[in-house]
Amino acid sequence: MVPGVFRVSPFAGETTFSFLCRIAARYGLEATVLRSCWQWRNHQPRQESSGFRMDAEVLLNAAGRQVRVGLCDIEERVLARALPSWGQGDAKLPAEEDSVPLAVWRIGAVVAGPVAFGCRLCAAQRCGVAVPVVRYAPRWERVCVRHVRWQLDADADQPLEHLDVRHLPEVTDAQRRWTGVARRAVRAGAEPERVFALAHAVVTRWWEQALHWERERVWPRRLHQVAGGDAGGDLERWRIVGRDAVVFPEVVAVAEALLDPVMAELVWMDSGAGRPRPLPADGTFCRRLGERVGREWLGPLAATDYGGPLTSWMGSVIRLRRGAGGPPGYDNDPWWLRQEHQAATVAGQLRVLGKEKKAPGSGTMWRATVPAEQRAVISSLIDDAAEQLIQLRGTQTGPSADVARRLLRGLSHAAGLIDQALERTVVAAVNAGVPPQEAAQWAQLPPGALADALKTYQDAKDR
Repeated sequence: MVPGVFRVSPFAGETTFSFLCRIAARYGLEATVLRSCWQWRNHQPRQESSGFRMDAEVLLNAAGRQVRVGLCDIEERVLARALPSWGQGDAKLPAEEDSVPLAVWRIGAVVAGPVAFGCRLCAAQRCGVAVPVVRYAPRWERVCVRHVRWQLDADADQPLEHLDVRHLPEVTDAQRRWTGVARRAVRAGAEPERVFALAHAVVTRWWEQALHWERERVWPRRLHQVAGGDAGGDLERWRIVGRDAVVFPEVVAVAEALLDPVMAELVWMDSGAGRPRPLPADGTFCRRLGERVGREWLGPLAATDYGGPLTSWMGSVIRLRRGAGGPPGYDNDPWWLRQEHQAATVAGQLRVLGKEKKAPGSGTMWRATVPAEQRAVISSLIDDAAEQLIQLRGTQTGPSADVARRLLRGLSHAAGLIDQALERTVVAAVNAGVPPQEAAQWAQLPPGALADALKTYQDAKDR
C-alpha cells in the first residue's frame, strides 16, 4: 500500500477508529492491516458476545497523528476540526515518546460523549462504499433527515444500526423543533444538554410506567412501526431498542414546557404560592403538561409520581420562588439530574435482559403466569399503602404527642400493607419460576420468613 494515494475525508463528529476503518476500506484492506502503522499500548475493547465494540475509540500521539494524516491525505487542521478525539492526550501516550507512532484504545463515550452509528446510505453516496460509520452524536441529532432513519447507539451489543422512522414524521419534526428549544434554553441561562437530559429522564420514567396505562395509544403504535410492523414477537427487546426514538417527540415537548415561564408559574400557584401546601393530584401544571404531550389524562398520574425527576424539578422551582433554599447547589438547580433519576442506557438494559433470559423463570411474562386475582391483591395493597403515606403529609401540625401518635400509627399501618405486598409478590415470583433464593434476596427476606410466606399461601389454597 502506498500512503496518500486516496484522499479520504472524515465525517463531522466521526470517531477516529471509524475513520481508520473507512481508510482501510478505501484501500481495499482490512482495518487490522493498517494497525501495524502504530505501536499499541493495550487491547481493543470487546463486547461480551459479539466480538469487538463498535464504539471503540483510538487516541494517537503526535507521531501517530502524522501517520494518519499521510494515510488519508487530509490536512491536520481539518482532521482536528472533524474528529472530536483528535489531539486528546492519554497517560499511556507519554510526551517523551512522541517520536514513535503510538496508539491506545479507549471507549468512545468516555472520550467525547454518546456514540451512535452514522447513516450507511449517506456514507455510500459520499464514499462509494456502504461501510459502517460511527460518530459522536447526542440524542437530539439521531435522525438522518435525508433518509429518515433513527441512528442507534453504537455501544449496545445488538446488530441493528438504525430504525426506519419514515412513517413517523413527528420524530423528524421533533428534531427540527429542538433547535429552537435549545436557543430558548440558552436565553434562559440553562445548558441545553442538561435541559434535554432532565426531559429525557422524565419521559423515560413515563415510558416504564406506560405498560400499565390503559389509555396510552401513541407509543405502542410508534413502537410497532419502528419494529417493522409488529413488536409483539420480541416486545421486551423492542421496548429497549426502540425507546429513545419512540419517546423523542415527547422529550422535546417536555423540555419546551419546562423552559416556559408560564408553566413554572403554574407550579408556584399549585404549591399555594405564599401559603404553602402539598402539591395536589389535580394540579394545573401537570394537567397542562399532559395536554402539551397530547395526553389530557396524564396529569394526575404525573402529579402523584412522587420521588421522580419531574417532582424534583417542581420542588426546585418552588424553593427558588420562596427563597427558601440554602447556598447555591444542586438543591436550588432545577436542571440538576440526580443519578438515581438518570435513564438506564440501551446497552445496560440489553445486558440485564440477556442475563435474565438465561436465569430460570426469567423467560416467562408476569401477566401470563401470575393469576389476575393475585395481581389485583398486590396492586391494591400497594395503592392502599401509598394512600396512607400521602395522608400523613398533612398531619404534621398540632401538639407533639398528637402528631407523633398519628404519624406512628399511620406509618405502622402502611408498613404492614407493604409487608403483605412484599410477601405476596415473593410468592407470585416463586410460582412464576423465579428461584426462591433469588426472590428472597431481592426482597431481603430471611429463609424462615420466605418459608412461612410460601406455607401460608399454600395453606390458603388448600382451604
